[in-house]
Amino acid sequence: MKISESMKKLLYIDLDKKEASELAIDARLEESFIGGKGYGTRILYDLLPEGCDPLSPQNLLMFMAGPLTGTIAPAMRGCVVTKSPLTGTFNDSYFGGHFAQEIRYCGYGGIIIAGRAEEPSYIWLENDSVEIRSAKEIWGLDTFDTVEKLRQIHDDDTIKTACIGPAGEKMVSYALINCEYNRHAGRGGTGAVMGSKNLKALVLRGSQVVTPADPVAFGSAVDQAYLELAQSDDIKNFNSEGTAASIDFANEEQLLPTHNYFDGAFADASGLNSVAQRQQFWLRNVACAGCPIACGKIGTIRRGRRKGLISDVVEYETAAMIGSNLGLGDVREVAYLVKKCDALGLDGMSAGGVAGFAIEAFQKGLISIEDTGGLELKFGDTATVDYILDSVASRTGLGDLLARGVRGAARELGKEAEDFAVHIKGLESPAWGPRSVPGMGLALATADRGGCHQRAFPILYELGGEWEGKVVERNAIAGKAKIVAHLQNYLASLDTLVKCDFAQYGISAETYCRMLGAALGRPFNTAMLMELGDRVWNQGRLFNLREGITRADDNLPRRFTEEPLPEGPHQGEKISKDQLELMLDEYYSARGWDLEGRPTEETLDRLGLHDMTALVKVLIFNQ
Repeated sequence: MKISESMKKLLYIDLDKKEASELAIDARLEESFIGGKGYGTRILYDLLPEGCDPLSPQNLLMFMAGPLTGTIAPAMRGCVVTKSPLTGTFNDSYFGGHFAQEIRYCGYGGIIIAGRAEEPSYIWLENDSVEIRSAKEIWGLDTFDTVEKLRQIHDDDTIKTACIGPAGEKMVSYALINCEYNRHAGRGGTGAVMGSKNLKALVLRGSQVVTPADPVAFGSAVDQAYLELAQSDDIKNFNSEGTAASIDFANEEQLLPTHNYFDGAFADASGLNSVAQRQQFWLRNVACAGCPIACGKIGTIRRGRRKGLISDVVEYETAAMIGSNLGLGDVREVAYLVKKCDALGLDGMSAGGVAGFAIEAFQKGLISIEDTGGLELKFGDTATVDYILDSVASRTGLGDLLARGVRGAARELGKEAEDFAVHIKGLESPAWGPRSVPGMGLALATADRGGCHQRAFPILYELGGEWEGKVVERNAIAGKAKIVAHLQNYLASLDTLVKCDFAQYGISAETYCRMLGAALGRPFNTAMLMELGDRVWNQGRLFNLREGITRADDNLPRRFTEEPLPEGPHQGEKISKDQLELMLDEYYSARGWDLEGRPTEETLDRLGLHDMTALVKVLIFNQ
């Protein structure tokens, strides 16, 4: 299949028909949604039938780049967009590395995959040539071996790959997609969707050049972005310490999940932090394509029973979810388990949440020793987690239940289990316990893909920051909604570019606008950026509403609303259901939604969403 040359287009691959076609990007779509998350929200809404089973051939799997991806702009990434098999909601999951850039080098702004292959397959895309090839040689391999085997098959170490492991093949609801080593589209079960399509991998090799509309203005804006990154203390800290530095901060503020979120502080937290990781294995920094931050740290464990294991940095989220949340305080053991998640193709955050839930269920007698084949599930025990990961990835024994995620497993085990099931809309909660930071609780409750800290992180305001010239009170309820809505809009706009989460702490909004405007060849300012984010966020809400999400789903788990922190300086703090309802009322008002969380007609008109009906469907089916 040969595809004509163009940069402003999407590639649409139908696995049922074994066909590929080019989709020109309509000017109205580009102007209103820009790229990345923006394109993903609109395309998913237009093309997916209401109530579509996420694991059916009808679901779409989209790999989206942004207008700055593949350029010299610093720290740009890609995203996978689909309907989540874990939550049933809109899902976008972001990845670094080099794969998104290669999409642009092949000449596309994104790849849309529909249908299901008859046999295990992978997609080979070289510039404008597309092939659907047999994956029988690589089916069953873990993610690391898959990448190596594909490089051997193509006799090329420079190809860029995205693949699933055994968990994706078995359609574990929180399976991930590995976008080269240690870079993943991790959250929401993107790997399960890929597995449901009998698709093992995508392999890309491109040679086209991505050229901004105004190269001179773009170069000037990029210079400013690099300068801002170099001058930022936050960026210097990411470069030096990685995200593992957040372990001490979260532990001190009682935000660190411990023993299935029972507590917010962990006695052995110092064994997981950046100091411990540097002592045990860090050797050098690593970076994604075009990124000067280099937050990754790679090395070899130097001593102990894991000696010789090569590991990237154990990021904060997985250090917390597989470390403190499971009672493990030795980063060498955690690094081993995180790498195992990566190899099997499991989201480490969800896996940590599921394992914590399973251990507590065992302690409460809801899971028996017969269910585990004789193994006693315990906090602080690597063998327990090892067993859970293996059984989940293979969907054998207890693993078949746990492969459904915390919500699915709790529903099967009954009401008592649901009381300590820590998830939001079905997505296992991230590693920021919100009981003493209600704004963060609101951000988690209203996140579009379920509990997610990447949609808004008001903690930085709640712990001594200012908003509109006033100091934000940590435990206050009033006023938090405006902060959350603003942050959600801003980050949604940057996710259309597609930005690195860390670069936003250095690059200003004005500079992002300068780069975007020069890339597109039209003026772009911060007001337009915020409106873009507002439009994208509302588009995602429209999708979720259509799929059955209601106000009742903008909720927090019982552990956060009815079980206060048991000890420490914030002992007794929680977010009551009444407090959450008050924040939701304020949040919906700030967003221009009614009291049930539905965008009003006025809001839809203001954002131009009424004028975009089925735009993408016209593009695809009227070829």
